[in-house]
Amino acid sequence: MEYVNQEGLRIDGRRVNELRKIQCKLGVLKRADGSALFEQGFTRVLVAVYGPREITQRRKKLHDKAIINVEYSVATFSMTRRKKTSKRNKISQEIANSIRKSFETVIQLELFPSSQIDIFIQVLQADGGIIPACINASTLALIDAGVPMTDYLCSCSCSFIDEENLLDLNHLEEDSGGAIVTVTLLPEYNKITLLRVYSARIKMKNFETILKLGQNGCQRIADLMKSAIKEHTINQVNSRGIL
Repeated sequence: MEYVNQEGLRIDGRRVNELRKIQCKLGVLKRADGSALFEQGFTRVLVAVYGPREITQRRKKLHDKAIINVEYSVATFSMTRRKKTSKRNKISQEIANSIRKSFETVIQLELFPSSQIDIFIQVLQADGGIIPACINASTLALIDAGVPMTDYLCSCSCSFIDEENLLDLNHLEEDSGGAIVTVTLLPEYNKITLLRVYSARIKMKNFETILKLGQNGCQRIADLMKSAIKEHTINQVNSRGIL
């Protein structure tokens, strides 16, 4: 399969450094403290946040800060391929742990001792870039819930396929056999907090270029998220007649 043609276009018509169309909406679930729907291409992720609230399992209680619980699930109709339940559960737990550890670095947990913050992630449609979409959706839902953070967490995937550096992979590109690099960034500080590399080996000279591409993609996603947050805030103010 040709992933980049002679005109420099990918399978879905994008340029090598082009993001898929991104749409995000905050406050989509009224019963949650915070929620967000994040769409990137045909990948769709819904996140609900509850808390900070009283901890339910006392053995997990930390007296000096809050804990974060992350539950990750994928709707069975969202996947193009079926995986064995045991393997799927293991992968889901690994993803949940990675997301939890990422947010432990930015949420100001010390402000809520003996409390917990629950993040429920549901993948509604999977077409590549699932982990970045989950992180971006969780960031928006936490902001909607008013959970204080030192910075956003923004994430993006990239790879080196057909001698080209590609930004924001769809599922066909992820299945190409090339290395999949997931970059998670604090955009205000341009600091990488999570870096995951899957599949094939990658040369250092290519890796450095891919890393810069991923950082640039995260910054562009951060700008789109900020616009969505601003729009949501304005709508909230207008609906409540505050101004």
